[in-house]
Amino acid sequence: MLEIKAFDPKCSIESQLGTEQSPVILMNPFHVDRDKIDDVVKAWEADATWLKKQPGFISTQLHRAIEPSTMFFNYAVWESTAHFRAAFTHPDFQSTLAAYPDGTVAAPHLFERVAVSNLCTA
Repeated sequence: MLEIKAFDPKCSIESQLGTEQSPVILMNPFHVDRDKIDDVVKAWEADATWLKKQPGFISTQLHRAIEPSTMFFNYAVWESTAHFRAAFTHPDFQSTLAAYPDGTVAAPHLFERVAVSNLCTA
């Protein structure tokens, strides 16, 4: 089963779910045991497929760290915190987390884009 830890020790994903923001970006690094990488990718594919069908979902991308690291990073864009909250707390999604092999640790956190003149758009 997937273990969820705080990305920011001062702010949990649960506390972020109580806010209203639009749009939001989920950044989710997770650590995987080397011998369970294929199982983690299958589990992620199943939960991402479910999430993709939910209202407010925009996009997602899974990244794998370069060897010898066994870390992964998921980046997903949602229309709003409310949309993400509805999907993330849904019992059907929560049940998909059991498919992750023991020892897999995730640290989901929500972000907003920042506009920086001549570099980034918000």
